Amino acid sequence: MSSALAGRRIVVTRPRAQAARLASLIAERGASPLLFPLLEIAPDEDPAPLQAAIARLDEYSLAIFISPNAVDYSLPHILARRAWPGALSAAAIGPSTVERLHAYGVRQTLLPVDRFDSEALLELPELQAEQVAGRRIVLWRGNGGRELLAATLRTRGAELDAVACYRRSAPADVAAWHALHAGGTIDAWTISSSEGLRNLYELLDDAQRERLCSTPVFVPHARIAEVARQLGLREVVLGAAADSGIVAALGAYDWPAR
Repeated sequence: MSSALAGRRIVVTRPRAQAARLASLIAERGASPLLFPLLEIAPDEDPAPLQAAIARLDEYSLAIFISPNAVDYSLPHILARRAWPGALSAAAIGPSTVERLHAYGVRQTLLPVDRFDSEALLELPELQAEQVAGRRIVLWRGNGGRELLAATLRTRGAELDAVACYRRSAPADVAAWHALHAGGTIDAWTISSSEGLRNLYELLDDAQRERLCSTPVFVPHARIAEVARQLGLREVVLGAAADSGIVAALGAYDWPAR
């Protein structure tokens, strides 16, 4: 695998706080990871809903964290005011989010097994109607995003509070794009968010979009692959979930000779 990636310049587009592990795995295989965050993450502008949910934390029977950012932008505030309730279970969509929960000492966690998305989380026995009806659930998330998880749990009878504890925004300009390409050929992009990919596409002019569309793009989820193809990206490689899946796909790719 290391010989296949040796010397390749591969862009990592995760938010800066979550990019280190993927960049390290790429570097271990001889490639040069280039950080180009497609989502800027910051605390939500209105802290009142977060503080209100913390005040009634004992009323919840389940806390769902949509992403590692949801953990990092809620749990420090929670633990600054009180201990995590021993009887309160946490649920997460992906293993990276569970790792962040464990780092803060939250050990009682639910996680899908084979896929890591809202649909897979909703398939868990613990989230079926007979289990959640009449129960109060808090969903820690960012601004906007998909409503599937919240809407489905409410349809199943849950009393759900969706609390935005962070906000996502697009990169401000294309200066970082020019700096990225000034260093030489980009061999591949790794894309972990449909929203981030759309942000990038909207930021570029026609010539830059063509450059992006002609470069291999590696994604960990079929939904992101579908968005990439809709935008005209011609070489979309769908790998397994998480950083390890992206790195495995990079290593298995049939790279052209230099």
